[in-house]
Amino acid sequence: MNIELSNLPDDTSSLKEIIAIQQLEYKKNQEKINYLEEMVRLLKNELFGRKSEVRREPDQNQLPLFAPPEAPPAPELVEEVVIEAHARKKRGRKPLPQDLPREEIIYDIPEEDKQCACGAQLVRIGEEVCEKLDYIPAKIRVIRNVRPKYTCKSCQGVEDNGPTVKISPPPAQLIPKSIATEGLLAHVVVSKFADGLPLYRQQKIFSRYGLDLSRATLAGWVVQASGQCLPIMELLQNAIRGGPFINIDETPVLVLNEPGRSNTTKSYMWVFCGGDPEHRAVVYQYHPTRSGQVPLAFLGDYRGYVQSDAFAGYEHIARKEGIVHLGCWAHARRNFVDVVKARKKNRGDKTPPKGLADEALDFIGNLYTIERRAKNRNLSYDQIYQLRQEESKPILEQFKCWLDANQALTPPKGLLGKAIQYALNNWEKLIVYIEDGRLKIDNNAVENAIRPFVLGRNYADTAIMWS
Repeated sequence: MNIELSNLPDDTSSLKEIIAIQQLEYKKNQEKINYLEEMVRLLKNELFGRKSEVRREPDQNQLPLFAPPEAPPAPELVEEVVIEAHARKKRGRKPLPQDLPREEIIYDIPEEDKQCACGAQLVRIGEEVCEKLDYIPAKIRVIRNVRPKYTCKSCQGVEDNGPTVKISPPPAQLIPKSIATEGLLAHVVVSKFADGLPLYRQQKIFSRYGLDLSRATLAGWVVQASGQCLPIMELLQNAIRGGPFINIDETPVLVLNEPGRSNTTKSYMWVFCGGDPEHRAVVYQYHPTRSGQVPLAFLGDYRGYVQSDAFAGYEHIARKEGIVHLGCWAHARRNFVDVVKARKKNRGDKTPPKGLADEALDFIGNLYTIERRAKNRNLSYDQIYQLRQEESKPILEQFKCWLDANQALTPPKGLLGKAIQYALNNWEKLIVYIEDGRLKIDNNAVENAIRPFVLGRNYADTAIMWS
């Protein structure tokens, strides 16, 4: 709002109104500038800074924000404290696994050196052993399946009593009429999806062994082998739906030359993890859409807990009868970490002063400290439940009060305002994990399961499957 000095009114009330409007516009513009500066610093950190999140330990010197009322001082007592014995880790090289095959090579001295200068024969009193780890490169071999043929020389040409030539039936193959054995197919599939080794790299590896296997051939093997695994997929899906809780996540992927879709259209790989809490199963499903109908179709008539991020498509799950939706504290924490990353740092400040985001991270860090303690102690599910009720629940109540108190004091469009709003919007889902000791505080289990696929995906490999 630009006003010429000659056009300014003479009365004071009008001037005050103009000044108030200018101040309001200045405040809005300044908030926008601060937000854009935060985004620039965050993007610079993403490009040039640390990629992984640094694990923060709660500040032991910081006083609790909501301290309980002080109790009257108690008389001093001399108490004998018994410290539990603990195992101390010994530094040094770990011994090699005993189940590995061992080949012994003896480096003995020459026979003429086994006689002492006095003329007596030297006696062996011991030995010095040093184990070295060796690697034998993979071997490529050809298996010749030989099936002898038999016939009767005395009745050749007689067909009334059956065929004149008898031969053993061919061995069963995962892919009929293919040159690949089940071992080679398993190696290609595991290398691609578990080890993140794209097919074009495998092609180069095979070429070093003198094999000319095109990517089209390798991709065809992967597709045909996946078709043979459908019965196993059904068993895995039933096992996941039979567990107490399911983790779900999805990641975008581009598919080239897919019929009816452009090369720039995003598709999605969905991941479902569940089943026995001690031995969980993982299923990957490709879908061209991110619609919430995808997880609903997978869940079917499942009843139990489902954990995911706060993507709007998962709201369909929350409205499904018999489903309890869990939130992910890792996502809530990540928003506050972004605030710290984007914070403006003054030159020379090695330890910048703590802000509200650091206080939020201290709350969340205390929650994760409790989870690590439960894991290190190998607590049962009932014990984990009790621990969360006694220690995690009070921290959550304090953190909720902190979020409510600071929401009104924080610009809503800034990174900190969005982080606080995210936590409040998903609060009811974030606190569900304390209801059952089997539940997890975050969705990292399925995110870790999807990471090998994300690291190893190669769009050229996927394009071949559709060619």
